[in-house]
Amino acid sequence: MTTPSSTRQIMIVDDERNMCELIETDLRLRGIASRWYTSATEALAAIHKHDFDVVLTDVRMPGTTGLQLCQQLSRTRPDIPVVVMTAFGTLETAISAMRSGAYDFITKPIEMDLLSITLQRAIEHRRLTAQVSLLESTYDAAIPFGELLGQSPTMRNLYEHLKQVAASDAAVLITGESGTGKELVARSIHSGSRRANAPFVAVNCAALTETLLESELFGHVKGAFTDARGERKGLFLEANGGTLLLDEMGEMPMSMQVRLLRALEERRVRPVGSDKEYSFDVRVLTATNRDLETAVAEGRFREDLYYRINVIGIELPPLRARGTDILRLAEHFQEQFAASEGKSVSGFGEGVAERLLSYAWPGNVRELRNVMERAVALTRYDTITLEDLPDKIRSFHEGEMFIGGLDPSELVPMEEIERRYIHHVLDAVGGNQSQAARILGLDRKTIYRKLKSV
Repeated sequence: MTTPSSTRQIMIVDDERNMCELIETDLRLRGIASRWYTSATEALAAIHKHDFDVVLTDVRMPGTTGLQLCQQLSRTRPDIPVVVMTAFGTLETAISAMRSGAYDFITKPIEMDLLSITLQRAIEHRRLTAQVSLLESTYDAAIPFGELLGQSPTMRNLYEHLKQVAASDAAVLITGESGTGKELVARSIHSGSRRANAPFVAVNCAALTETLLESELFGHVKGAFTDARGERKGLFLEANGGTLLLDEMGEMPMSMQVRLLRALEERRVRPVGSDKEYSFDVRVLTATNRDLETAVAEGRFREDLYYRINVIGIELPPLRARGTDILRLAEHFQEQFAASEGKSVSGFGEGVAERLLSYAWPGNVRELRNVMERAVALTRYDTITLEDLPDKIRSFHEGEMFIGGLDPSELVPMEEIERRYIHHVLDAVGGNQSQAARILGLDRKTIYRKLKSV
């Protein structure tokens, strides 16, 4: 009996030694390692000594049959998928195998190409099942913060930080790529603070002209400008006692930055066209996907305002750095949209989880939400299948140099382009890091650091 070394290993169980050797040889030529046993008794003893990814067993064997072996493994090792093979390829035998807990069924004489595909699917099924189990256990064990979802180490650390931030009344600058959930984080901070029962007000600084933004924030009196037909007290006063979020802060004009700084320092606002000032008690949170430090260095953002709003800084992780949180969020959106569409859709078909996990998600959580809404709307089945996903996700590969299309949600930051190019070069040189370092003009430690940091 041969014992090739590999991280993936198949257990073959058949009372015919020649069949075991035939399958073992063919799988070895395909790069799949295996161990074989001629009885279910031997196989059960070995299952406790070695880690197998899949059990491939014949149905008819003397003593303990393949179906009995399958039943026993379903009770003791439900994590290991079992593929049953038999020369009696009837529907009755197939149903018996599935009832015994088999993952799949294949008939003799065996087509080796088909067997290889079946085993690879079973291996992938085990890997994804393990990931989902880990995801569910960590999700149940950990306590999220506010309405935020995810239990990756990155998010757990964020929750702990947000609890401390919520207890404070200091100004907070929330940074992160577009679509990472900056407003949701701001709302969670508000709901966990002493101001939770007071208003939470948000304004997008990039969506308004300078004149309208000034009026929106500080208010105006009747007749202050052409369309000012009545008085407006402004968002600082509307949010009094609560929290005000200034979103897209990096887009605020310089002249408006001066007026905002004065309001924050004096804790008073003067409505447009008024000669009176009004005090306010508001916690100010700001959010941006821009690099404000660079904007300060280039003279595009006031340094004094930057330090005023950045007492506490929170940087949100991109979705691609959150591991299996992607699946948890996808399931959440799937349930949400299935309920709103009135459709019975749950779970993922073959290959879907793998594609979701391998895609780079340049649009982050917002893009994932959009993809799941589309998938639920278009699917013809009771699970999401590969054909329900956009082509850019189905065809995406880790190392490809895709930098996004014309849709702003698909555009990616420079560090992501750098990461993909490093992967692209490594793939081109067959993983030779020394050669990749020479091509990139970087040392190997720098390559490792850049790949880990993104």
